[in-house]
Amino acid sequence: MPTDVPLLRMQGISKAFPGVQALQGVDFEVAPGEIHALVGENGAGKSTLMKILTGALRPDSGQIFLRGRPVEIPSPRAAQALGISMIHQELSLIPYLTVGQNIFLGREPRRGRLGLVDWPRLYRQAQALLDRLNVGVDARAEVRDLSIAQQQMVEVAKALALSAEAGQGFGATLIAMDEPTSTLTERETEVLFDLMRSLKAAGVSLIFISHRLEEIFRIADRLTVLRDGCLVGVRSAAEVDANDVVRMMVGRQLSEMYPRTNAARGGAALEARNLHDGRELHGASLTVHSGEIVGVAGLVGAGRTALAETLFGVRRATVGEVLLAGQPLRLRGPGDAIRCGMGFVPEDRKGQGLFLNMAVRENIAISSLRRLSRLGFLRFAAADRLAGEFVRRLAIRTPSLRQRVRNLSGGNQQKVIIARWLALNPKVLILDEPTRGVDVGAKAEIHGLMNQLAAQGVAVLMISSELPEVLGVSDRILVMRAGRIVAEFSRGEATEDAIMRAATGAGGNGGAAP
Repeated sequence: MPTDVPLLRMQGISKAFPGVQALQGVDFEVAPGEIHALVGENGAGKSTLMKILTGALRPDSGQIFLRGRPVEIPSPRAAQALGISMIHQELSLIPYLTVGQNIFLGREPRRGRLGLVDWPRLYRQAQALLDRLNVGVDARAEVRDLSIAQQQMVEVAKALALSAEAGQGFGATLIAMDEPTSTLTERETEVLFDLMRSLKAAGVSLIFISHRLEEIFRIADRLTVLRDGCLVGVRSAAEVDANDVVRMMVGRQLSEMYPRTNAARGGAALEARNLHDGRELHGASLTVHSGEIVGVAGLVGAGRTALAETLFGVRRATVGEVLLAGQPLRLRGPGDAIRCGMGFVPEDRKGQGLFLNMAVRENIAISSLRRLSRLGFLRFAAADRLAGEFVRRLAIRTPSLRQRVRNLSGGNQQKVIIARWLALNPKVLILDEPTRGVDVGAKAEIHGLMNQLAAQGVAVLMISSELPEVLGVSDRILVMRAGRIVAEFSRGEATEDAIMRAATGAGGNGGAAP
């Protein structure tokens, strides 16, 4: 709980990336023996702040104090030497090694002049640490045989071992945990919370990052809210409720950046019924009509990208079905979806959407090769005409059709991918984070393209982490949580507060789940 001298004090932390002010003069404190929640929407600055704390990034300005003394943290190793560890949402354990090997990886105890690994000592020390944490895990077990909750606890043991070796002792460690419950069951979550409470009682301080507000109120002593890279406030968890926190997280008015032209809605173009993928989807169902834009909102780990990839055949559904214009589809892969008139702009445009070393022409034409080829050879003049038409229609800024797409701006790269699908005259277009990393002008152009498509009768499904974008562009809004659609809002009834409450489970849906 708060004391005169906090364990950690980050003062006036600022960090900018090209075109983005990620953090602006942020103050953040953690007391000894405290569980402190760090809360904010996607893009609020939480990850950047934690990367600075753990040495993965250097701040542009500001200072960090540990136990009242200024410290420099130039690298993750330096953070570990100070007793600061980070447990990421994606665990960093090696599945085919034992628990003990993972805990002491790269720091194995040695014996003799030859420096051989002292395996008995390694396993004794690992087991003693696990027993002290009361996690019921065998140090000789292989990590791949453990549950996700047990793996989380091994990560905690690893963090504590690092700090102990650095001379910080068991009771003076600071551990940041990023979405540690995102893949846990309710029972596993409670086991993890019991461990966190034990660590707190032993004097360990924990930073808990989570979008699940109900969990924050169960486990945290205090919470700090960030919004758009700025500190909004620090509150005792006992003094606020979920609605208060949602207001602090949202805290802005919807701008007029998203004009929407209402198009005539047609029949059901795309339907999903009870989709499961065996990993992230747990019974997702939706309907998108011709001529409408349906936005999908939700927090990290809600299953939004998994839904898009399953609808397009990138992932195989283990249960449920996808229908196009009322007809069931058998999606063995993306090729089946493309042949049926579907297009997909992925979240990671560089890793999944673009051929960066190929020209603009090839990137636009690649999905239309069948009609642009004769006897197996590409008709370059036809490809030039097709690509040139969409470069003009979409105002893609490129010196020539031969320009490598990696040399274009983010907004123009995104328009190249959209052009690829427009060349196929799709019935359905799925857009996953279509304006991420593009400037304001390009965003407006992409929104205009979406409007044009809807006016032409295309069914548009858009996933976005930006609530103003979802609210401003969509005719209907679906909210995902834990792999399911948990709420639906019409354009007129949707608000940021209502969407955040549904996404976090902070209250009633406010809209009927489909």
